[in-house]
Amino acid sequence: MLSVAEALGRILAGLRPLGSEQVAVSDALGRVLAEDVTARVTQPPTAVSAMDGYAVRAADVAAVPARLTMIGQVPAGSRFDGRVGPGETVRIFTGAPLPDGTDTIVIQEDVDGRRRLDHRAGGARRSAPMCVAPASISRPANAASPRAAGSTARDVGLAAAMNWPWLRVTRRPRVAILATGDEVVMPGEPIAPSQIVSSNGLALAAFVAACGGEPLPLGIVADDREALVAMAEGARGADLLVTTGGASVGDHDLVRSALGDHGLELDFWQIAMRPGKPLLFGRLGATPVLGLPGNPVSSLVCSTIFLKPALELMLGLAPADAPRQSARLGSDLAANDRRQDYLRSRLARDPTGGLVATTIPRCRTARCCRASPGPTAW
Repeated sequence: MLSVAEALGRILAGLRPLGSEQVAVSDALGRVLAEDVTARVTQPPTAVSAMDGYAVRAADVAAVPARLTMIGQVPAGSRFDGRVGPGETVRIFTGAPLPDGTDTIVIQEDVDGRRRLDHRAGGARRSAPMCVAPASISRPANAASPRAAGSTARDVGLAAAMNWPWLRVTRRPRVAILATGDEVVMPGEPIAPSQIVSSNGLALAAFVAACGGEPLPLGIVADDREALVAMAEGARGADLLVTTGGASVGDHDLVRSALGDHGLELDFWQIAMRPGKPLLFGRLGATPVLGLPGNPVSSLVCSTIFLKPALELMLGLAPADAPRQSARLGSDLAANDRRQDYLRSRLARDPTGGLVATTIPRCRTARCCRASPGPTAW
């Protein structure tokens, strides 16, 4: 049997990054840029005030208290046309550009509220409040520079601020998902005494979407060779076909044999891993095929280890190792065999704050797959 590392390497070697498409920046959340994006504008185009207050010359407020003559005001979206000279100030509001001659903002909370009118030739001028604690509070102009947008709301806002209404992104991998088995039915359908509700197809569709792909659910196919082949035809045009169930050695595990009779070129089947031994990978015509076990836990563990890196490669993302943390065992474990084990565990903190991982005892029934209280890890 192949090791986990060997199996992953062979899966990735059989895939290629996808092409690109153009989307509106409003639709770019969760997408991967296919090319670098460079800012088209200086943002903000000039130094602006970050707070409500008074635009002043730093030299005029080097010593406090200081009394200045207010010669005007400027709200956001406007501009003060004059020039501020020695001993003068302009009332300014958040987002407004700093008037010529000023280099400092004194926030309104740092001025004395007492005011008086100073009548002079050319109209009434007001003396600005007495400055208590001058400070520079402005946003400088930012010259255009290369930026790479990502997949968060912040990145979408950044791309918009860089004046990009459209972005070229990697096409989402189209992943056909086919669940197999006479014993499974969709949620809400009548359940016979020998049947259970299917969760794998829905879980895998959510997993693919969370990884940046486009799930194409094909539904559930019975344990019938002709039906399986017919349903698999629905994967034509997909970038990847993922099956769940039917990959083991039982008489009703038909994915490998039925598809093999219709052109499936098998790369490998079975790996040294627990859970997940029956994993298979091959190609049906031009479509790569990843066959996952039918057990819900096995299916999602294999998805995390194999499907996620596969989708990342197709999206053009650099391979990223899964984050790892060290923890102390909370119970003894027997020596491992040649298979790589992924054990479900409960995580807790010891009195010193260190992580303690206590494995959940195995059982031979489906109950071992039920959600357990408290944080779990694999």
